[in-house]
Amino acid sequence: MKTLRHYVDLRAREQPDAPYLIAPETGATLSYGQLQRGSRDLGRFLLQSGLNKGDKVALMLHNGYQTGRLLIGVMYAGFTVAPLNLLAQPSQLAYVLEHSDTKLVFTSPEFFERLQQALEKLNRKIELIAIDPDAVIIFGDETRSPDPLPPVAENDVALLMYTSGTTGKPKGCMLTHKSVCAGGEFTSRAHELTAQDRVLCALPLYHINGQIVTAVAPLVHGGSVVMPHRFSVSNYWELVAQYQCTWINVVPTIIAYLLNAPDPRETGLDISRVKFCRSASAPLPPELHRAFEQKFGISIIETFGMTETNAPCFTNPREPAQRKIGSPGQAFGNEAKIIDPGTGNTQPPGIPGEIMVRGDNVMKGYYKDPVTTANTLEPDGWMHSGDLGYMDEDGFVFVTGRIKELIIKGGENIAPREIDEALLRHPAVLEAAAVGIPDENYGQEIMACVILKPGHACSAEELTAFSQRELGQYKTPKVIRFVADLPKGPSGKVQRLKLLDL
Repeated sequence: MKTLRHYVDLRAREQPDAPYLIAPETGATLSYGQLQRGSRDLGRFLLQSGLNKGDKVALMLHNGYQTGRLLIGVMYAGFTVAPLNLLAQPSQLAYVLEHSDTKLVFTSPEFFERLQQALEKLNRKIELIAIDPDAVIIFGDETRSPDPLPPVAENDVALLMYTSGTTGKPKGCMLTHKSVCAGGEFTSRAHELTAQDRVLCALPLYHINGQIVTAVAPLVHGGSVVMPHRFSVSNYWELVAQYQCTWINVVPTIIAYLLNAPDPRETGLDISRVKFCRSASAPLPPELHRAFEQKFGISIIETFGMTETNAPCFTNPREPAQRKIGSPGQAFGNEAKIIDPGTGNTQPPGIPGEIMVRGDNVMKGYYKDPVTTANTLEPDGWMHSGDLGYMDEDGFVFVTGRIKELIIKGGENIAPREIDEALLRHPAVLEAAAVGIPDENYGQEIMACVILKPGHACSAEELTAFSQRELGQYKTPKVIRFVADLPKGPSGKVQRLKLLDL
């Protein structure tokens, strides 16, 4: 049976003393045996706190020893983990906490005030527990009791991930034990990983890529993960060399930053154990792909996935000669096809259409949103990705655009309407519309076109500062243009792609 508990118990039985997670800031190592015992302790703690099987437990923590332990432990114990985006502002947090029916939040002191501001907007109490992400023990052995943990089944929701949509309101993807495990299994098999492999986790655990590829996959193949608090270009290769990582998992933004940093081999660092670099979450420009391989001598495996598919659903082969630069690869571990969005018919090779996916890795649906679920998941299991692309004769997919109007900045989904609505809260703004524009470092950045109210004056600098307060730095538009009119269709809806022509 595919559950997180099965894999943790399997590893604890077969290799109890082997490392699962290493925290470089403290040097602490979490073994598979300790992961199992800690997960059981956590489960009993949550039961004693009044939670029931399936209740939502949110995490708002930087990566670290306890963050990795809690992410796996909540799912192991039969509860649903709901990671919170560390960049989210109080109003955004309030929506997710309310919509998800979260009962308890583990967080660190640095996020406590922001979460309390979010909770003030709600009509119910949610318990906040402040912990140190680097702490080795938070519950201790005293929480142990003979009370058994609730059983877990394949179709139980293990992970509730909120992802931005075109409506501006995040949607909660319900990811079951079976689908979460499938994501880890696909990663392990596609990249031929074994117990001797170790990955550096530079991606946050509130991102599906960081969760499935670097936290869950090692449970499947028995490998280990080095988990610093966050990505830092200054010590990235030092960690790779010091902990003898055999593969790395990044997004194109990280590749861009690393390319602008010195070659680690020139400072005497040994990175020869790295067998490949896995790139995902956003399209990788071919020029970055080639430049990285040439500079570091490490081949890149470009992949593609979504929150709704537990990260991986397409990958290039391990063998460099079989890869195709510019493509995220072939379907692996699931089926894929390209359909005509109008008729639903399967498109022949080379003809673009919507990318469809079906497999064990696909989500159960959107939480408390049966209409969107029905529009996304077909009765026969096929899922609409919302992405446009074509498939060549060899089964390699090439992504050409998006049906959805998401902005993908550094692998993070940002809903344009969320930017619109924030700008519209400014007293001088009459209309606003955001769109993604190409960016060398992030893949896409944000441009906002703004119409001011008659008789009102406002500078781009003032709107930037306002956006930073409303949305946070990451979602603040890089470019703000003042325009006289916005392109609209017959129904009055803004045609975002035409904003690029203004």
